[in-house]
Amino acid sequence: MIDIKLIRENPEMVKENIKKKFQDQKLVLVDEVKELDEKVRKLKNEGDLLRNEKNKLSSEIGVLMRDKRVEEANSNKEKVKEINERLVSLEKEEEEIGQAIKEKMMVIPNIIDETVPIGKDDSENVENEKFGEPVVPKFEVPYHADIIDKLNGIDKEAAGRTSGNGFYYLMGDVARIHSAMLSYARDFMIDKGFTYCVPPFMIRSDVVTGVMSFEEMDAMMYKIEGEDLFLIGTSEHSMIGKFKGQLLKKENLPYTMTSYSPCFRKEVGAHGIEERGVYRVHQFEKQEMVVICEPEESVDWYNKMWKYTVDFFRSLDIPVRTLECCSGDLADLKVKSCDVEAWSPRQKKYFEVGSCSTLGDAQARRLGIRAKGDKGNYYLHTLNNTVLATPRGLIAFLENNVNEDGSVNIPVALRPYMGGVDKVFPKGK
Repeated sequence: MIDIKLIRENPEMVKENIKKKFQDQKLVLVDEVKELDEKVRKLKNEGDLLRNEKNKLSSEIGVLMRDKRVEEANSNKEKVKEINERLVSLEKEEEEIGQAIKEKMMVIPNIIDETVPIGKDDSENVENEKFGEPVVPKFEVPYHADIIDKLNGIDKEAAGRTSGNGFYYLMGDVARIHSAMLSYARDFMIDKGFTYCVPPFMIRSDVVTGVMSFEEMDAMMYKIEGEDLFLIGTSEHSMIGKFKGQLLKKENLPYTMTSYSPCFRKEVGAHGIEERGVYRVHQFEKQEMVVICEPEESVDWYNKMWKYTVDFFRSLDIPVRTLECCSGDLADLKVKSCDVEAWSPRQKKYFEVGSCSTLGDAQARRLGIRAKGDKGNYYLHTLNNTVLATPRGLIAFLENNVNEDGSVNIPVALRPYMGGVDKVFPKGK
């Protein structure tokens, strides 16, 4: 949510930002908010004048009664009564208009960074940099589900019986690699100085609407029937929500946290759920990084955070690239975002394994996350980034480490989490 001062002082800039995001249907909201804001300020001004008048009349009543000017005193009392009734009416109107302003402001997209490329959708995202040589082996790399199946590591048929499409059982060495990657991701971030956290896996609606747009919520979140609780789509939701309504001490900044959680997503849309593979599923696990910092430090943290993910994947012998998200691909709360994509030797192209975003003070405004400064309280900046989301990360690992005979190499960094083994083999070998 942007600062309403932007609409008061520079509505054309807000409209231009909306156009850059190709959301012209929202342009009308700027004028509507501006008009409602002016109405609220007029109501407040009238209320202030009435309160001053009320105080003046009230202070005169005692003097008039003392001087036995009862009729004038009673007249003042009647005027005070009328003012009170009007103030009640004004406060109710202010509250109703204030709620209308908030609802419209929650839909107006955040101001994007000037470095964000302009484009309509993810097809216009821009490659930044490649890390590692994208190798295509001499043998044909199998589809990831076949690699896993050869290792006797998946059962989607049984998951279909227990849970339906979009779920899976991981087993044996594959399940162990999956867990080893998460444990390594946790320790990788702890070594970077981040505080490890396991958050709640369900959050209330006021936290959901604080961390994401309504469109994202509808497309992603599972609601618990009969309760004001949602299953999280990423631990960022819980981790940012942890600071809801808090006035943080400046000396404790920044908060740098890495959090583990299972994640649950509807995956509504054109992509759909895979029948065989585990690239797009309803349930997965994730190691996240979250930073809450001073506004002037958010750019530096953004650049540190995506580099951590690059370093993590390179330590597992996985080539990656970073992709700058264009304006039309940015979620409404984001100021700037880049995807980290892993090389797929089977598809001979890159695919997304993580995303790093800075949201400016948008989430902080929605949730009331502030710090106390020399010149008063101010909103902080929030950032989030994927360290590892798996089984998507598992796919990248398997494709880049599989051998022609179906065995899978275990990179040095992961061996301590795999009992020291340097390779796992297909069943029967």
